[in-house]
Amino acid sequence: MTQELHSGTPDAPRTVPPSPLQPGVGRDPYRLYRTLREEFPLTYDPLLRAWLLSRYADVATALTDARFGHGHRPGDPPCASGHRDVDVDELRAVAERTAYVLARRIAGRSQVDLVAEFCHWLPAGTVAAAVGVPYRDMMRLVRGRAASALAGQCTAQIAVREKALASFLAHVLGDPVRAAELREADAGTVARAWTESLRRDPPVQVAMRRTSADVPVSGGTVPAGAAVALLIGAASRDPERFRAPSAYDPHRDDPGQLTYGSGPCPAVLLAGLEAQYALRALFDAMPRLRRADGFRPEFTGLITRAPRSLLVRPGG
Repeated sequence: MTQELHSGTPDAPRTVPPSPLQPGVGRDPYRLYRTLREEFPLTYDPLLRAWLLSRYADVATALTDARFGHGHRPGDPPCASGHRDVDVDELRAVAERTAYVLARRIAGRSQVDLVAEFCHWLPAGTVAAAVGVPYRDMMRLVRGRAASALAGQCTAQIAVREKALASFLAHVLGDPVRAAELREADAGTVARAWTESLRRDPPVQVAMRRTSADVPVSGGTVPAGAAVALLIGAASRDPERFRAPSAYDPHRDDPGQLTYGSGPCPAVLLAGLEAQYALRALFDAMPRLRRADGFRPEFTGLITRAPRSLLVRPGG
C-alpha cells in the first residue's frame, strides 16, 4: 500500500513502512527491500529524514536525472567530462603489477584472509603505482594527494573498490565449478562476472540525493527540495528488471548494475581491471586456491556492504 504525496510534509500512511535503520537490518536488508519495493515504492522515512525509492526504474532514473542533484557517481557524464587524459594502458599495467605482487606475497601461507591481505591493498596500490607513490608510503598518501591527482572527485571510490573486490572474490570462490570456469576465462567473461557481482551485492547500497523539482515516481511524487535515499541494493534485486534476482549468475541474459555509470572514469576503469587481474594473479600464484573449510563469508553493512573477511587456503 502506497500513498500519493505532493507536499513537503509527508502525510501519515495507513500502514507503517519498515525502515532501513531498524535494528538488525544491516545483517540482511534484502527482505526489507522486498517489502519496500512491493508495498511502499515511495515512502518517507523519519529515521533517515528522507524519501525512499526502491524500484529499479525509479532508482536508475534518479541516478542520472538532473532533478536529483547533489550527488556523484563515477562514470556518469559530469564525472566523465573531468577525466579526459586517462592512460588506460598505464592503469592496466599498474593493476596487473600490483595484483601479482600481492598474490605472490600470500601464496606460501596455509590460510589467509583475502579481505585484509589482498582486497584492502590492491585498490590503494594501483592508485599509488599510477601516480608514482612508493609502495611503502601508499597507505599514508594514497587517500590524499595521490588519489586526488588521479581520480579527483572519485577519491572516495578506493574504499568502495575494496568492498566491491571482496564481494566479487567471495562470489567466485563460493562455487568450485565457477572458480574453475573463471580461472581460464577471457577478459569479457570476467567482466560479466564482475558486473553481476556489482548487481547482486552492490558495494554502495544507499545513495543520497536532493530534488530540485517535483518528480513523479512509482507510488506518487517526490516533492521539490526533498532528501531522497536511493536504495541501490533494493533496485538491484528488483524482479521487474532481473530474472531470479537473488541468484549470482554471470551468464544472465539481463545484466546490469547501478554502482557505476557507463562513461570513462579512473575509478570505474580501475575497478574492472583490478577484478580481472586479481583473478589472474591469485590463480596463477595459487592454482589450488579455495575457500577455507567450513567458512562462509558474512556480508555486512547498510550504506556500504561487503564480506567482513574471506578466509582461503592458498594451497588447496
